Amino acid sequence: MNSPKVVVLDYGSGNLRSAVRAVERAGAEVELTSDFQTALDADGLLVPGVGAYAACMAGLRAIKGERIIGRRLAGGRPVLGICVGMQILFERGVEHGVETEGCDEWPGVVERLQAPVVPHMGWNTVEVPTGTTMFAGIEDERFYFVHSYGVREWTLVTNDRTRPPLVTWAEHGPEGEADRFVAAVENGPLWATQFHPEKSGDAGAALLRNWVATL
Repeated sequence: MNSPKVVVLDYGSGNLRSAVRAVERAGAEVELTSDFQTALDADGLLVPGVGAYAACMAGLRAIKGERIIGRRLAGGRPVLGICVGMQILFERGVEHGVETEGCDEWPGVVERLQAPVVPHMGWNTVEVPTGTTMFAGIEDERFYFVHSYGVREWTLVTNDRTRPPLVTWAEHGPEGEADRFVAAVENGPLWATQFHPEKSGDAGAALLRNWVATL
């Protein structure tokens, strides 16, 4: 049986080699590229992201990455966003008073976390929904986060016309002062994590294997 082919989208965002290696270890054949057609044709597309929302969106638009994502999803083809690669899937981001349009696959605003200490950096547990494929077998594990911004309110309402996305939550901060934010989303072919599976040890490796198994 052939390994599924995954493209890690290269749009100038951060250290991509660790993502490539992690997905290879999960059982996929991986190519790091910004080529439009190659990214469109792959069995799976991984969209990484490190740094500022506006800079990531500018890099993504420079290679028509938002069109790649949109066309893949219109055809039911899997996409996985990681960290800022998850954030840019939402409608918009607000950083330092600057508002930037995102890919608008989901409604919602990426904004600064409201916790006593920011950034949220280190290992944390997540609140996993029932019926998850992403977290199958790793529902009680911890994952590695590095971020100052997140989606603090989930606003998509499907009114039962389509299967609602499975939303995973996490909290950052001491009890009584903790801020709650979206940690992961499973929405048909579109999966995303605020944490870094490639930095999350065995649990992150298992999550990536779960994703590769769907391709």
